[in-house]
Amino acid sequence: MQRNLHLCNVRNLRAAGRCFYHSDNGVYGHRPKPPEEYSVPENILDARKKQSNFFRFVTAYRELAHKSATINPVDLRRNYARLPELNPDRFGLSNTDVFDFRGILNVPTIGGTIDDALTILDKLYSGPLSSEFSYLESEHEREWFAHRIEGINNEELSNEEKIDIAKEMLKSQAWDNFLAVKFAQVKRYGGEGAESMMAFFTELFKLTSKDTIETVVLGMPHRGKLNLLTGLLQCPPNKIFMKYRGIPEFPASTKAMCDIPNHYSVSIDVNQNGKQFHLAMLNNPSHLEVVNPISMGKARAKQQFIKEGDYSDDVNSKLGDKVLNIQLHGDAAFIGQGINQECLMLAQTPNFDIGGTIHMIINNQIGFTTPGERGRSCRYASDLAKSINSPVIHVNGDYPELVLKATRIAFEYQRQFRKDIFIDFNCFRRWGHNEMDDPTFTNPLLYKIIQNRKSVPDLYAEKLVAEGVLTGADVKTIISEHMNWLTDELKSLDKYEPDLTYFQKQWSKIVQAPSAIEIWDTGYDVEQLKLIGEKSVQYPSDFVIHPHLLKNHVNARLSKVSNGANLDWATAEALAIGSLLLQGHHVRISGEDVGRGTFSNRHAMLVDQETNDIFIPLNGIKEDQEGLFEVANSILSEEAVLGYEYGMAIDQPNNLYIWESQFGDFFNGAQIIFDTYIASGETKWMKSNGLVVLLPHGYDGAGAEHSSSRMERFLQLTDSKENAPDGDDINMQIVNPTTPAQYFHLLRRQLVRNYRKPLIIISPKTLLRLSEATSTLKDMAPGTHFLPVIGDDSVNASKVSKVIFVSGKHYYALVKERSDKKIQDVAIIRLESLCPFPLVNIQQELAKYKNARTFIWSQEEHRNMGAWTFVKPRFENLAGRKLTYCGRDTAACPAVGVGSRHREEAVAVVEEPFKIK
Repeated sequence: MQRNLHLCNVRNLRAAGRCFYHSDNGVYGHRPKPPEEYSVPENILDARKKQSNFFRFVTAYRELAHKSATINPVDLRRNYARLPELNPDRFGLSNTDVFDFRGILNVPTIGGTIDDALTILDKLYSGPLSSEFSYLESEHEREWFAHRIEGINNEELSNEEKIDIAKEMLKSQAWDNFLAVKFAQVKRYGGEGAESMMAFFTELFKLTSKDTIETVVLGMPHRGKLNLLTGLLQCPPNKIFMKYRGIPEFPASTKAMCDIPNHYSVSIDVNQNGKQFHLAMLNNPSHLEVVNPISMGKARAKQQFIKEGDYSDDVNSKLGDKVLNIQLHGDAAFIGQGINQECLMLAQTPNFDIGGTIHMIINNQIGFTTPGERGRSCRYASDLAKSINSPVIHVNGDYPELVLKATRIAFEYQRQFRKDIFIDFNCFRRWGHNEMDDPTFTNPLLYKIIQNRKSVPDLYAEKLVAEGVLTGADVKTIISEHMNWLTDELKSLDKYEPDLTYFQKQWSKIVQAPSAIEIWDTGYDVEQLKLIGEKSVQYPSDFVIHPHLLKNHVNARLSKVSNGANLDWATAEALAIGSLLLQGHHVRISGEDVGRGTFSNRHAMLVDQETNDIFIPLNGIKEDQEGLFEVANSILSEEAVLGYEYGMAIDQPNNLYIWESQFGDFFNGAQIIFDTYIASGETKWMKSNGLVVLLPHGYDGAGAEHSSSRMERFLQLTDSKENAPDGDDINMQIVNPTTPAQYFHLLRRQLVRNYRKPLIIISPKTLLRLSEATSTLKDMAPGTHFLPVIGDDSVNASKVSKVIFVSGKHYYALVKERSDKKIQDVAIIRLESLCPFPLVNIQQELAKYKNARTFIWSQEEHRNMGAWTFVKPRFENLAGRKLTYCGRDTAACPAVGVGSRHREEAVAVVEEPFKIK
């Protein structure tokens, strides 16, 4: 019998009565157990004990030797003494003993003394290439990794591989030198000191071309990004030169503010070894690590599109078969930014797993001006990897060939186990935080070393010349050819015409949004809606449903759908999603406990009370249903999860992606995503998206937190103008709907239109079950649509002296107050859409009330919150009417934390609008 394990646990084998051996073909096996009567001589037992101790010694090396590895190219300490824990005496080993290396070390040497072993082990684990993997929970993974990390040292690179590395490093250096001369005052965030990263990309692309991978999704920050684009990827640098000269990158006809070159994206086909794969490098903002969840979401959207892994009917299909995610990080940012922990916790969770990511930490050993050892509480910038049992390969950037080998191991591990893996690439920054900075202010000793050493490309080129792989003339030719190309590109800049490359492929039927507000018919066939409603609560006959849900969810919905009336929010949502599924669209909703819903309102997924099995009824409306409804209960994260959904939304415009905040104010944990991507992505990069964000909102006595969604912040993030006519072009939509039908139309409108805009819905809490806040199937029938403004048909317009404008939940409290007080001369008008501001609809409503002299804005939020500061200038500038404020006074927090005071305020904000004359 043979085992496909690369390394055998000696103690386990001995316990099983087996002794191990190494066969000629490299496969480990066992020999039969010796007869019971066989007497083992004492000297043999002693030899076996020493061999077992030798195995323990090797294991200790694998676990600990990284601590003294020579992985730092600019180490101030230069203390590489062997760790006391790795002293052979501690294991009872002496140099007079001879050990069998076979079955323990994956090396060509059959055996030797402890000094022989130390020479090998120091090279394997204490040199410029080291690793951490002993904490991996899987014994198979540990054995695989040890076998591979030890075997890689025996692999010699071909001259062609060495030349490829040298070329890309020299081109990277040439790029930085070119910019330093031609654009001396530009902050380029170059790759100087980290040029060996080109060995990573060179090898990665070669390995990708030999695999099943069709698409690589790459997220990386600034440093070295332009070097990669203009070097290995051969992207024309005109667009970059143009920006450095102050010329926009998009045609004048587009509505864009543009961005700096270090934030650019690229979508190109890469040709390697006669095979082509697609590379999607994402736009990144200056919040360095925030691109990571975007890249993960985009990768999953592509996996869903091609139906691989858990989207496939093929049981052999794995996530990541054809789509690979790559992330580059800065050392200080990776360890310091919480979004990285959030992303890692998504890596192996249902509905977020993408089959493993290859990470490379560009370890400059300094964050802005802070040395690495002062910028974290752990040994390595990569230590977060251990939280998800991901191995780490540490490599010294002075050794490009070892960087290539580290890449090879990382790629093979990810393909084998479909898990995340990290390369801790130790390098340095030739300059400070940018090329205009003086790093000697704070790090004089470090930069004394850096300034007195040659560049890595030059050192490697000299090495290859010494080996006879290249000549000095070859090196000069590589540099001059790239410099000449850059010079020619710069000369042709006057002829460069920027082009729009975004609305292509899956986005080819999508356009930029028009300035004029358009009405889109978002109604749906009533009989089909009834079918969807019935199917939305249907479950298998052997499924044990919760008794409470049977009565209050299943039976209640069936009754409402049958009658076509009293439809609540959850039902309207199910009808909207179901109708989109039947039209062939995929729909995904994610967030904390979204399957049930924070307020036990949704129950889009049912859980068997005896087996814990999950069933999603909307995935079974029809047998030939193309649309998939994905319910993704997320980890307790906002920033990474929202970024993930945004990444999916920018990739697939024909799917609906919804993120629901557990409470409205939870969004503030994801503020960077809103600021740098959702609110500004299209303006900066021409990247549209139709992401829907649900923010439960309402003052119900919950206290300072969980009352307000802080809609004022989102309104401030819009680019809506205070004096623009109706049709103001806006970056995102902010709505505060008051009926389930309005919600139904909003969700459907996201995909019915031929353009995409983010949609922020100030969603309800108490309205979820308020009997007055219901709709009918007629409200959702063909010919119906979202109403930006809902007028008041319950009053005689000619007798109205006062008009109250309101948005959201507060409307129902005002209506009740008016009814209780039997007031008949006050009209209450609902602004369902806040942005875009519905001027024409408002003017149409105002025209009905010829005798009205008082116009009020009523809200339950505080004066410095809610929609007041957004509505007031637009109402007065555009509608031409003076608007009076009624609501809570200004405050430092959203809501009072005293129940009695909350009730007093709730009464006051309802009574006040009717008292004003």
